[in-house]
Amino acid sequence: MSVSVRHADQLVRFPAARTPYLRHDRAAEIESGAGELTIADGVVAGFEADRDADVVIDASGGAVVPGFVDCHTHLPFAGWRAQEYAQKVAGVAYEQIARAGGGIAASAAALRAAGDEDVLRQAGAIRAEMLAHGTTTFEAKTGYGLSPEQELRAVRLARSLGADVVTGLFAHAVPPGFDADAWMESAEQLARDADVDALDVYVESMAFRNADLERLGEIARQRGLPLRAHVEQFNSNRSVPVAIAAGARSVDHLACLHPDDRGELAASECAAVLLPGAEFLGDERVAPGRALADAGAICVLATDCNPGTSTVVSMPLVIGLAVRRYRWTVQEALLASTLNAAWVLGLERERGSLDVGKRGDAVVLDGPIEQLPYRFGRNPVAVVIRGGEIVWVRPDQSWRVTPR
Repeated sequence: MSVSVRHADQLVRFPAARTPYLRHDRAAEIESGAGELTIADGVVAGFEADRDADVVIDASGGAVVPGFVDCHTHLPFAGWRAQEYAQKVAGVAYEQIARAGGGIAASAAALRAAGDEDVLRQAGAIRAEMLAHGTTTFEAKTGYGLSPEQELRAVRLARSLGADVVTGLFAHAVPPGFDADAWMESAEQLARDADVDALDVYVESMAFRNADLERLGEIARQRGLPLRAHVEQFNSNRSVPVAIAAGARSVDHLACLHPDDRGELAASECAAVLLPGAEFLGDERVAPGRALADAGAICVLATDCNPGTSTVVSMPLVIGLAVRRYRWTVQEALLASTLNAAWVLGLERERGSLDVGKRGDAVVLDGPIEQLPYRFGRNPVAVVIRGGEIVWVRPDQSWRVTPR
């Protein structure tokens, strides 16, 4: 099957084909001129119209961008925690909610109580919503099991959901009856045995410590897996230098990043994954996105989709938040939600940019890229192409698609 996307007012391409990532101080070089795109046999074939294409997409008045890559989600999970959001709005801190049995522990209880079909039904609906907002690649984390059996079940459910990358967040919270040292024994065994693509740990006052991050880094090295780390969300624990020394592929959250650690992070190949949805909904501090970008860090955006602290599924919404709150350009936000996010997942050779030979993941927007943050809160996605297949068309935009 071949798809010819024609008459785009803007076609977003990065300055060097096959670059694994771009530091944010190069975002101004991103090209967004008018153009054509041909996708054939599932991959990007070229940048001219294909007269013999099976399907023609009229992108006039709009923009064509790479499919969004959401590199930080907590799918699949069971149920929601709306009552906790009401508490937070009333001024109750997340740490207080968590210590009272809410937070991760509440989601763990919900997961235990739910059957596989119920979990996958909810997660599938969320995944469909993400796709309708242009997300063609997504990561899924465990972490709501809080027992070896349930964590292994979470891995299996994430595979069944079709996650592109499954991350073992086995050190997410300390289960009842354990202290951090005792649970880390189980987490390390899971890290050795489970069928996962990466490992992750949550370092925070009510979770794990920098020493546990170091321990998990050694396991990741032994298994040849990328290391991720939730750090500096509510407190400055000086975890970033520890994560970099442990070989982390990314450090995520960073709302409380210590100023002295910005330079080391910007000079490394460890990506800064920022989660403005969690910052906004949790009324957290705002990560130093502008400072990291100016320093030349590998900056990344993700939804942090989860039932408690960030119920966001839309990458366009996250882009809008980042532009406003980090004072980024829309080009910087697009880079952070495509190529650089693919780098975090180790998929940069095949996804994240519109380069010949890469998987044919593209999103047709119904207006210019400048409207992504400006028309905040609406879905600008007209057509989604994933692996060369048209997987979603917004009903009022069906006129753009013509089978031949």
